[in-house]
Amino acid sequence: MNYLEILESFHLTTGQWVAIGFAGFTLGISKSGIKGIGIIIILILAFVFGEKASTGVLLPMLVCADILAVIYYNRHAQWNYIFKLLPWMVVGVLVGVWIGNDISEIWFKRLMSIIIIGSVCVMAYSENKKASQLPKSKVFSSVMGFLAGFTTMIGNLAGPIANIYFLAVRFPKNEFIGTVAWLFFIINVFKLPFHYFIWGTVSKETLVLNSALVPMVVIGFFIGASVVKIISNMNYRRFILIVTALGGVIMLFR
Repeated sequence: MNYLEILESFHLTTGQWVAIGFAGFTLGISKSGIKGIGIIIILILAFVFGEKASTGVLLPMLVCADILAVIYYNRHAQWNYIFKLLPWMVVGVLVGVWIGNDISEIWFKRLMSIIIIGSVCVMAYSENKKASQLPKSKVFSSVMGFLAGFTTMIGNLAGPIANIYFLAVRFPKNEFIGTVAWLFFIINVFKLPFHYFIWGTVSKETLVLNSALVPMVVIGFFIGASVVKIISNMNYRRFILIVTALGGVIMLFR
């Protein structure tokens, strides 16, 4: 089949094309540094393609957006935090690959949404109290790293976990974005072979579909990057807390 025939094989309506185009645009905005809105992308793609299939459709677009973010925010990355989280994220991904379809996706997402909402409440409390003690323990980073790896493999749901962790360590805006960009670029590339060879959610056909959506990702990224520049650190942190909590609520009642 040629390029157009592959796209037509998805049998998408005009409305569905608009929806997934908007998802690509939103993904670009999200990767530019406006965190917490990733749940919208997941909901749209799951509605169009189904729960598991949507993870494979989204993953290559995530990698493309990660590349943009890495290039744009590279100098702000804090590699000591990346090295601290990455091994545990790898373990989480491998566990996610292993158990794959053996857990109830609905109950898992409900549990995760409760954890996310609870964590946001704790973070909001610490923000108001201006706590001076930062969570530097290995247990904290190990647990958050594992949860991020596991949830990113199961449903690309690691965004809120990463948001909570990097808010907890009180990263400034640009360091937050640059570190998360590199961390998820590495882990998303690591996930690709599992989606292609084991789950079969990434294929030649889905990659062709991705190529049609990448321009929307690029447009969204540069629009988002221009918006991030005018947001103060304090407002940025509050914005992430609010949209992360809303994402948890959406997951809970989905």
